[in-house]
Amino acid sequence: MKKILIILCLLTSSLAMAQKTEGVVTYVRKEYWLKITKRMTFLSQEQKDRMAQTWKNWEENNKGIKMKLAFSPTESLYTYNSDEPEEGGYSWRKSEFVLRRNFEKDKKNDIIEMLGKTYIIDDSLHTPVWKIGNQIKEVAGYICMKAETEDPIKKQKITAWFAQDIPVSAGPERMNGLPGLILELNVNDGDVIIEAIGVAFRPLTPDDLKLPKVKGKKITDADYDKLISQYIAEQMTAHQNPYWEIRY
Repeated sequence: MKKILIILCLLTSSLAMAQKTEGVVTYVRKEYWLKITKRMTFLSQEQKDRMAQTWKNWEENNKGIKMKLAFSPTESLYTYNSDEPEEGGYSWRKSEFVLRRNFEKDKKNDIIEMLGKTYIIDDSLHTPVWKIGNQIKEVAGYICMKAETEDPIKKQKITAWFAQDIPVSAGPERMNGLPGLILELNVNDGDVIIEAIGVAFRPLTPDDLKLPKVKGKKITDADYDKLISQYIAEQMTAHQNPYWEIRY
């Protein structure tokens, strides 16, 4: 009887641990275009003023866009939460944006619609070089630690807040590789903030990690970086905002 109780305790403990490493996070992604346009030194003051007028009212009612991340110790999939309009917002067709990670096999499968095309990126995982600090804060009810890196293509400072209590290396957008689930991303000191608003622990189903069937051009990660880099350079030369067509 004693042995049975010990086995049951171990099974219960294992189940509790499994529940803390598998589930779905809901995030809200907010873009602050007044801040973003101020950084664009290649735009004229007239362009900035016009854009500021356009975005002022929108930002006052900015509810953000909901994203979701299905995660486990071995895999993750990040995409839009739904095609429904956000509260107080508008409904529009969202471009394909699905990021799948297989940490066990060190593989990524991304489907990204941009620049008038759909690209399918199949490549190995490239983990950002993180610098972990000693600052902490609470996000979605979890104590999180701060880590920083840089996007070398877009020249953006990336600040992540990750929860060691959820020991998986997944995260939103194209970020991963920390010793805990990333619950918040901050791009360029508040230009874009992706913040978790809820974590639901449950076993994942095959549908949670299923990539949609789409037609697109297959490229590598290096090809993707080159496309982004060239497009940003071209738009800067033309004194245009490149982030109308690509993700900031």
